[in-house]
Amino acid sequence: MEQISKLLYKKNYFKGYLRSRLKKINQPDGSEKYHDFGILNPGIGTSNLGDLIIYDSVYGVLREVFPEDMFTNYPTQLHTSFDAKKMMSEKELLFVSGTNLLSSNLEDRNQWKVDNSHKRFLNNKVVLFGTGWWQYQENINKYSEKIYKKVLSKDVLHSVRDSYAAEKLHSIGLKNVVNTTCPTLWKLTPDKCKTIPTKRAKTVVTTLTFYHANEDQDYRMLKLLDDNYEKVYLWIQGMNDYHYYNKLNKGFKNIEFISPTIEAYNSILDSPDIDYIGTRLHAGVRALQRGVRTLILAVDNRALEIGKDVNLNVIKRENAEQALDFINNEYITDIKLPTENINMFINSLKKHIK
Repeated sequence: MEQISKLLYKKNYFKGYLRSRLKKINQPDGSEKYHDFGILNPGIGTSNLGDLIIYDSVYGVLREVFPEDMFTNYPTQLHTSFDAKKMMSEKELLFVSGTNLLSSNLEDRNQWKVDNSHKRFLNNKVVLFGTGWWQYQENINKYSEKIYKKVLSKDVLHSVRDSYAAEKLHSIGLKNVVNTTCPTLWKLTPDKCKTIPTKRAKTVVTTLTFYHANEDQDYRMLKLLDDNYEKVYLWIQGMNDYHYYNKLNKGFKNIEFISPTIEAYNSILDSPDIDYIGTRLHAGVRALQRGVRTLILAVDNRALEIGKDVNLNVIKRENAEQALDFINNEYITDIKLPTENINMFINSLKKHIK
């Protein structure tokens, strides 16, 4: 029975391939009243609610730039059928809505499910919007270079979220790339930063990152928060964070769970007298968006690189005790946005559709 299932799967796969391969790809001719765009959305099929926080900001900006135009969402983290690739091929542009889905070896580290079969369908269609690199890596290999050079648009600027990602793409000759930082930070203007408290709160919300577990360092962070705040709320950004916490729990007295929904997290951030100190980057950024005093404990390259670029308040998780300085002293939030690059990127999109 299993063999029959495999044969049927392969038969249907190749039927889909041939059907889409033989179809003519219809391109917009410029006569349409509205533009027809696609969004390559990491929030579809995600197990990480941070992807939804990023998507929310990306979509908000796109709606401001293209208030009347059509957007259709397609997954990046799930494999797409040939029918879906054919549909994507007929979009004017396809915006990759953030996250750290770029890598130097797409055949192996493929958080973005893009491969050689996409080169025909996505040719010169894809626009990066606040994307970053998976982790620190070696040079981009030839397989990945060919895909990037084929699918990434040559006609508009691309937005990446840190200098490291920009340098990686520049290294293979893709020069139409600018560091705009993550779109989740774009609303953190000087006026917004002035509204964020400078002194400690009575309560704190925190996060864990199960896929970058370090039981010693994460326990030290939770113990420090448990000892220094009247109440500690733990938001479950990914389902496995809950199971990971149960491994760390050694009699914490003040920790209360926040359910794994954006709505529940927004609600606790809107409560009075609360700080954010945790390891999840975009949970920290959402806290800043809602006016909450924030410290992020970096577990990988993402928060460190963004922190260096825009003065985001980040320390290494291994230095968890440094959080005491943040807790007990005044801290002024002062995000330094790359406004010129952001404007260049937005203007590039506007010029493309005129």
